[in-house]
Amino acid sequence: MTNELRTNYSKVLQNLAEGLDISPSKYQQAVQRYTSVGKWISDGEYADVQGEPYIYTQGSFRLGTVVRPIKNGNESDYDIDLVCQLPLNKNNTSPASLKEAIGTRIKDNATYQKMLDKEGKRCWTLNYAEQDGVGFHLDILPSIPESTDNINQLNDAGVASDFAKKAISITNKEKDNTYTWSASNPNGYAEWFDMIKRPIFEKLLLEQKQIIFENNKTIYNQIDEVPEQLVKTPLQRAIQILKRHRDTRFAGHEWEDDKPISMIITTLSARIYQQEADLYLTIKTIVEKLATLSQLLTFGATLDEEIARLHLIKKNEDGTWSIPNPVNPIENFADRWHENNGRKAKAFFLWVSWVKSDLIDILDQSDVNVVVKELEVRFGETAINQARKGILLTLSEVAAATAGIPHTDIQNPSKPWSY
Repeated sequence: MTNELRTNYSKVLQNLAEGLDISPSKYQQAVQRYTSVGKWISDGEYADVQGEPYIYTQGSFRLGTVVRPIKNGNESDYDIDLVCQLPLNKNNTSPASLKEAIGTRIKDNATYQKMLDKEGKRCWTLNYAEQDGVGFHLDILPSIPESTDNINQLNDAGVASDFAKKAISITNKEKDNTYTWSASNPNGYAEWFDMIKRPIFEKLLLEQKQIIFENNKTIYNQIDEVPEQLVKTPLQRAIQILKRHRDTRFAGHEWEDDKPISMIITTLSARIYQQEADLYLTIKTIVEKLATLSQLLTFGATLDEEIARLHLIKKNEDGTWSIPNPVNPIENFADRWHENNGRKAKAFFLWVSWVKSDLIDILDQSDVNVVVKELEVRFGETAINQARKGILLTLSEVAAATAGIPHTDIQNPSKPWSY
């Protein structure tokens, strides 16, 4: 494939990711809804609070990697995760009382009470009715600040103080209806992720805000009203495509329940990202580095020193696997990879091989129409037709192939913190 065709292929991937993303109008609607819920919870009366409640988003909505979920082969409602952090002392608070306090406050609102789902393991969930064929699930996570002792342990484990101090304790409802605490740090993780993407984000900020404004003047009166959260880097776009590819590839597969979780895809992609300005190159770099890790499935394999320095995935001598949370090394995203004869580990590397074949190696095809058809199989004919609209992808469409892949040169980029 020529350089120009490869560049256009990257544009198709870019358009595909934009199509998978939440639209500016739906983003605005989501913000309005979680802001209203957050205000209602914040205005409640809670015993022994030592300040104002802190309400903020977490997960893919906060990271800018949201993709509309696929359930039973169909697109489902967007999931929005909201953290409700009450300023309580952990030594004087039980997880049961915290969960009950937030639930009671939500139920005190007649509108929210009708939308409230049954109590979840960690969250209270509000189900919003569909508008224009799109609905929302708002998961509200009760939490309190982590204890000083546990924050000190994070510091001792090598977590930067700015990240460690944002750690929280969240509630778990166990199968026997008892409640326990679990550690989490969604705000610290988001700041770690933001630090990695910041150099290229600052390069793209003004240009992307201008484009979003021009295309959404019914929503925004001026460019300053465009939220920075709608500006997306190649890292975020790559993660969106990888997550959708995972969902479609595992749909109906015997290992569907073992497919890679989003936190693993996001964390590994962020660790690998090298500020590429081109989406295709971003995905290619991520996938090729992950593919080299498949040798870990073989006992006694030794990784290349360059790959080992990235601290991506570790296989321990006892057969367990490790993918540490970058802001809480005690939390292991791969803690279940050894179960069922390592099926989750095998599913991960099977998926990596699929991505490499479906999105990278396919460019070796001499017939570009085969590339288009393969993309349609993986992402849907409608999505790909929309993504390639106005973009030249067949040899007959290209009069000359002289352009190369654009590259933004960032001098001395900041290095992501590592443990």
